[in-house]
Amino acid sequence: MVIFMQEKSLVPSDQQQKFIELRAQGWTFVRIAQEIGVTKRTLITWSRKFQFEINNLRAIELEAIQANYVATREERIRVLGQRLQAIEDEIKKRDISQLPTPRLFSIAASLRREILKDTSIVKLTSPLNDIPGDEYSEQIHDWSA
Repeated sequence: MVIFMQEKSLVPSDQQQKFIELRAQGWTFVRIAQEIGVTKRTLITWSRKFQFEINNLRAIELEAIQANYVATREERIRVLGQRLQAIEDEIKKRDISQLPTPRLFSIAASLRREILKDTSIVKLTSPLNDIPGDEYSEQIHDWSA
């Protein structure tokens, strides 16, 4: 993998490039020193010199790992929707006549709250340039019914 440097004089050698890649993968200085045959002191110096390259490569690798294990937002919503549909299908099969009265009241109240949340007050607005000059005022126009 090629790392783009800020200055051409900072183009890493093959050993430095190997160091950047291993450090981005989370290897310790001791382990890298044994792997590429460079002193720990030199590796610490390189770590300072190539900190941005190491951090960027680490971010790229973490993003790739995350893509393999974490579903996208759309996939999560789709799965949650499928689960919700399965639960609603099961609820349709159930006989609620056996539920105690306090539980029915609780369910009804919860449903009312959900309906109110989903049907919150609608406020209509207009862009300022669509309002005729003689009708415009500094106040907010409240078009709610």
